[in-house]
Amino acid sequence: MSSSASSALRRFSLLNPPRSSLPARRSSPSPPPPFPAVRRSSLVVAPLQAPRRFPIFGTGGSIASNKGLVEQLRQYGVIRSDKVAEVMQTIDRALFVPHGNPPYVDSPMPIGYNATISAPHMHATCLELLKDNLQPGMRALDVGSGTGYLTACFAMMVGPQGRAVGIEHIPELVAASIENIKRSAAAQLLKDGSLSIHVADGRYGWPEAAPYDAIHVGAAAPEIPQALLDQLKPGGRMVIPVGNIFQDLQVIDKKPDGSINVRSETSVRYVPLTSRAAQLQNY
Repeated sequence: MSSSASSALRRFSLLNPPRSSLPARRSSPSPPPPFPAVRRSSLVVAPLQAPRRFPIFGTGGSIASNKGLVEQLRQYGVIRSDKVAEVMQTIDRALFVPHGNPPYVDSPMPIGYNATISAPHMHATCLELLKDNLQPGMRALDVGSGTGYLTACFAMMVGPQGRAVGIEHIPELVAASIENIKRSAAAQLLKDGSLSIHVADGRYGWPEAAPYDAIHVGAAAPEIPQALLDQLKPGGRMVIPVGNIFQDLQVIDKKPDGSINVRSETSVRYVPLTSRAAQLQNY
């Protein structure tokens, strides 16, 4: 990272807001059994280093367009590639933020059901981390797809020959996200079936379309779920917040021989990866 980007990033170390929709999924008559954590024997943890922190910058009411938001994220060094800038300009965030909320402010926004849509800088960060695994023809899984924004971005990047799957355990959010996508540039991909959203428990992934080149998890797991790791393709990458009170955004790479490398990208604060019943408690 350049020194200018690093200094810009240090300027706002308190943001990293709660993620968009809570991932966990589908309710059942009895609580689901605890999901198995990744087998420690298969992990290679990168040398400990201070997690990268993202600067806080306010876009306030000065940003009136999706293009302006993308330009500002690029100015601050959060968006670093043309590929991510292009897809974030193509998929207008305003279509995925509930009416009445300012869509181009760099902040998470409530979407109902005790869930949020992540701040734009976190979407950009995850897209940058996954972009090499979102090439045309590849497969991507978005756990906790919420209003559908990031799933739509994935679909645009992998294209009609690829596959983008979103899973969300709140049926009402799934229905709303499908309508949002129908109004977006990803509408044809939804119609053709290369993009789909499902009601499911994200802790167990979506094995029907596995293995995946890219997996994004939008809520914090206490440990890496083995089911998601099993659905990650050799050579694939998963981005997932891990922890309880203290959380890190972890980048997990599965090598061609099946071994796993884990590193921490930054400290974050996400909602927990939990059951639908737990998420809706007191809602």
